[in-house]
Amino acid sequence: MKKENNISRRSFLKSSAMAGALGAIGTGTTATVLTSCGGGENNNVNKPLKEPGSYYIPNLPDKAADGQELRAGIIGCGGRGSGAAFNFLNAANGVTITALVDTFQEQVDNLAAQLKSEKNIDIPADKRFVGLDAYKELIDSGVVDMVLICTPPVFRPEQFQYATEKGKHSFLEKPICVDPAGYRTIVATARQASAKNLRVITGTQRHHQRNYVESYKKIMEGAIGEITGGAVYWNQSMLWFRERQAGWSDCEWMIKDWVNWKWLSGDHIVEQHVHNIDVFTWFSGLRPAKAVAFGSRQCRVTGDQYDNFSVDFTMENGIHLHSMCRQIDGCANNVSEFIQGTKGSWSTADGQTVIKDLAGNVVWKYDDDAEKANYEQTDPYTLEHVNWINAIRGKKSLEQASETAIANMAAIMGRESAYTGKETTWETMTASLQNYMPADLNMGKMDMSGFTVPVPGKPLEKK
Repeated sequence: MKKENNISRRSFLKSSAMAGALGAIGTGTTATVLTSCGGGENNNVNKPLKEPGSYYIPNLPDKAADGQELRAGIIGCGGRGSGAAFNFLNAANGVTITALVDTFQEQVDNLAAQLKSEKNIDIPADKRFVGLDAYKELIDSGVVDMVLICTPPVFRPEQFQYATEKGKHSFLEKPICVDPAGYRTIVATARQASAKNLRVITGTQRHHQRNYVESYKKIMEGAIGEITGGAVYWNQSMLWFRERQAGWSDCEWMIKDWVNWKWLSGDHIVEQHVHNIDVFTWFSGLRPAKAVAFGSRQCRVTGDQYDNFSVDFTMENGIHLHSMCRQIDGCANNVSEFIQGTKGSWSTADGQTVIKDLAGNVVWKYDDDAEKANYEQTDPYTLEHVNWINAIRGKKSLEQASETAIANMAAIMGRESAYTGKETTWETMTASLQNYMPADLNMGKMDMSGFTVPVPGKPLEKK
């Protein structure tokens, strides 16, 4: 297996500018500490965008409250599934993992060995399931109350649907779908989950990152006025890839190299940049009406997807969001968000989470040092599980899939506009019959002719 520039999405985010952001500590049990840089009098006359109590703010203590014993099954035991497993275990007392499933035996056994070594958790052989459809065996095993769905994204809607039908609480890693067919499955299943009082959380971890939560509160309180537009970025170096090895079938190779194939990942605008798009749709409460985009493939060495996108989103009220993402070595990197308002702006660039007035003066910033002093747990990947477990034990409503689906569909709109060169709209894309799941999906030989790099527009006519 060959790896080049092997940078994980999670480690890159932690080392990016926003991971060191400064500002007010979040909404846990410790009193909020703000660092104000003037503008205090103006804050008194802010007109709220939403009234307090009309929007959701998670409580983010270091650990979930004690309560009923909870048993989880891990669906997808690769890097993200393994990481999520330990995030879950670190989020609370009285929780455990009782079953594992993956397409490949070695992935299941590797995570089982890690759980035994680091947490003294034994996963018996008959609770280690292997195969494309073996997630059903895990869900039906009788030993899980909840599932962590961390397979390649194309599989997540179907797995969420089955878990919900069987009455299991779900954690869905982002993105939660890669195409319109998956989007509709997610939205319908989310409604079913709410009707069954199941708690559903997604891996858009900024919703559980205290600098973002505190920023959201400030913006809802009117700190930047009415939102008039924004720009969001995820530009980084090339991600990992795996070259095909002798003996690997078509499907085996693609799944092991999944982050580079559009049917499995949705392309990186969906798989990764959805985080930043989600911040804007979350803060603004808007969905895109249409998108015009371009992108290209310059350096990627496996798979069939692009390595850069630029999208102009027109939101439903007419304001614009610019979206940019790139995965190419040796280029300027930037993982951040910017939102402009009538009174000022909010940004997570350059290592700071700040609000500025229209003259460019910082009037508020998040105090990262205060958060570290007042909390032991500052990892948002763990805090999302804290919130999930608290909701289950406290019998509180929690359903994030339908909200995440909006950002997910926005990313799909941008991708399809770049692929085709055409404008996409919310109405046409949400109704589209597009389904990325291969008709001949199996672990043997597949028809590889359809896995080609998209080319927008019309070919040049030769004279």
